Amino acid sequence: MEETGKAGKKSNIEINADKGAKQNSHPGREEWPHLIRIGVMVFVTFAVSILFFFALYRFEGFAGIWSKLLAAAMPIIMGLVLAYLMNPVMLWLERCFKKLLSKKMKSESKLRKVSRALAITGSVIILVAIISLLIAAIVPSVIASISGLMKTLPNDVAAFINMIKNGNFGDSKIAELASTGLQNATDYIENYATEKLIPEAQKYVAQITTGVISIVRGLFNFIIGIIVMVYVMSIQETLAGQSKKIIYAVCKPKTGNIIIETIRKTNEIFGGFISGKIIDSLIIGVIAYFGCLILRIPSSVLVAVIIGVTNVIPVFGPFIGAIPSLLIVVIQSPWHALYLLIFIVVLQQVDGNIIGPKILGSSTGLSTFWVMFAILIGGGMFGFLGMLLGVPTFAVIYYIVKRVVNYALRKKKLPEDTRDYTKTTGVDTKNNKLKYE
Repeated sequence: MEETGKAGKKSNIEINADKGAKQNSHPGREEWPHLIRIGVMVFVTFAVSILFFFALYRFEGFAGIWSKLLAAAMPIIMGLVLAYLMNPVMLWLERCFKKLLSKKMKSESKLRKVSRALAITGSVIILVAIISLLIAAIVPSVIASISGLMKTLPNDVAAFINMIKNGNFGDSKIAELASTGLQNATDYIENYATEKLIPEAQKYVAQITTGVISIVRGLFNFIIGIIVMVYVMSIQETLAGQSKKIIYAVCKPKTGNIIIETIRKTNEIFGGFISGKIIDSLIIGVIAYFGCLILRIPSSVLVAVIIGVTNVIPVFGPFIGAIPSLLIVVIQSPWHALYLLIFIVVLQQVDGNIIGPKILGSSTGLSTFWVMFAILIGGGMFGFLGMLLGVPTFAVIYYIVKRVVNYALRKKKLPEDTRDYTKTTGVDTKNNKLKYE
């Protein structure tokens, strides 16, 4: 009986050992339910997001509510955006004021409050100064360009007509076709003015009035946005603490840590990219201005501003800015337009290979292919804003996917380096090692 009991116990141990061996022969099998849950959660999140997007933009009821909510919240949105953009400037000014006032103020709390107040005031002054300088640079240049075009265009058209009539074309068919085309164009403009433009003048006046009202509303929202920016900057630590408090109240500590770390990385990516591109675009705008002055390009200020602003868009920005710049210059001087084209190409190469990498570095962590992918998809879906924010947004998505993939590989005890997988043919299930040819 005792031998039988011992034999029974031995057989149970052997059975358990066999089960353990089977489990060890298939590593990671017990993790599949967890990975499946993660996959289902990701799929459901994307599906709900897509349904929510179509509900907002495709159904009139939801679209109307969303438009009203967006219009009402526009001053707050503008304030949050301005606060995010000007926060690095404010923090830098705050550090400077703390150094200057630390010897005069013994109270740490008072020093912090006074430095923060002075830094916020300085940030507002810098913001208003930048906008004023841009307006002062753009508006007179635009007015001068339009007035110059209105003065020179009739003479250019008349000279073109005289060239056709009295030039080398003679009485050829080319001259006849050109004259007929000009005559048809003139007749079309006259008919359009008498039949459509004048009868619909009231409609155009209403549109102009609506545009003026929109401009006034935009100015009002901007002023309120500056006030919101001041409040957000003054209580940003409190807002950050409240956000963390809510996250840890809703989520488990481990999940909360992951969320906060992801938010911190997102802020690092967006902040580094946006501030770097603004500095880069400012440098490019200044170089473009002095380059246009040296080459005597007409409307130098306007051209430099266009090149600098569009340079915020990675890769395609210089080419997007080149189109309106060349159109402005070619009307006034075709040769100068050719000089400008060559200058823009050279400037783009200098920015892409020297200035941009020095300032931006690897703030996004994306290769050139993924940068172009993010710009094309973002621009195709959301226009200019998508082209501007597509790269940092995709960089955040790339970072999250990379973390999830590396976590899954670590759980399976597989290498995380991509180079280890470039020539692999599979995984050896016996020793859980990568196989190569």
